[in-house]
Amino acid sequence: MTILCKGRLLDLSNPIVMGILNLTPDSFFDGGQYTHVDAILRQAEKMLQEGASLLDLGGASSRQGAAEVPEAEEMRRVLPAVAGILQRFPEAILSIDTWRASVAEAAIDAGAHIINDISGGALDANMFATAGKLQAPYILMHMQGTPQTMQQQPHYEDVVTEVLDYFIEKTARLRASGVKDIVLDPGFGFGKTVEHNYTLLKHLHVFESVLGLPVLAGLSRKSMICKPLGISPENALNGTTAVHMVALQQGARILRVHDVREAMEVIRLWPLVKA
Repeated sequence: MTILCKGRLLDLSNPIVMGILNLTPDSFFDGGQYTHVDAILRQAEKMLQEGASLLDLGGASSRQGAAEVPEAEEMRRVLPAVAGILQRFPEAILSIDTWRASVAEAAIDAGAHIINDISGGALDANMFATAGKLQAPYILMHMQGTPQTMQQQPHYEDVVTEVLDYFIEKTARLRASGVKDIVLDPGFGFGKTVEHNYTLLKHLHVFESVLGLPVLAGLSRKSMICKPLGISPENALNGTTAVHMVALQQGARILRVHDVREAMEVIRLWPLVKA
């Protein structure tokens, strides 16, 4: 369980943490906090010191109903952050959270290592070919609809089977495009009800078992935690910790989180539980 990041192996034999660094004014939890270089670098340093193995940089919010960000603005937000972080922390491994092939290519050229695409190539027909050309690891996420439409009565006959079929079809296309390293993300909260999300969580092991690929769990402070508890994202850290342990028990290799220290504590306790 390794992925190759520009000549460096990222070991996933034990679970790791991906720290979320939103470079946007309107993300659902921490929008607007990291729009200036000093704040970006302070947060990057904090997450790396707390144990994050990689940082995920996004220049366009994917929250429900978010307005589409122009390509030039997404570039303006992302590229200086990539350069600034790698200048200060040259050993950092960075992923670029974008559905645009042009932004992905510019970020990889600027030093980023991994492409994290919420649309699974559906929003930019050039994405798979670009990932193959760049030989960049690719995080393949499932989403029903788009960020503008995804929560308008999402429906599945069998959510686990349908997400698995999606992964089978998309991974075949990625392989045909020359992509070698693929991580699967079932897309918690992206075109799913609370019930769909927990069904996926309980069956998360299915995806690695069938496809032999590592699975990323993006659960941090999401509505699947907030809605049942009647709380806001600001108060959802405890619930996030609870579902992180379930994700690890179900085989997740990467936890994508806002709160690195707390997620690392879950990872350190998990071997005692599984034993």
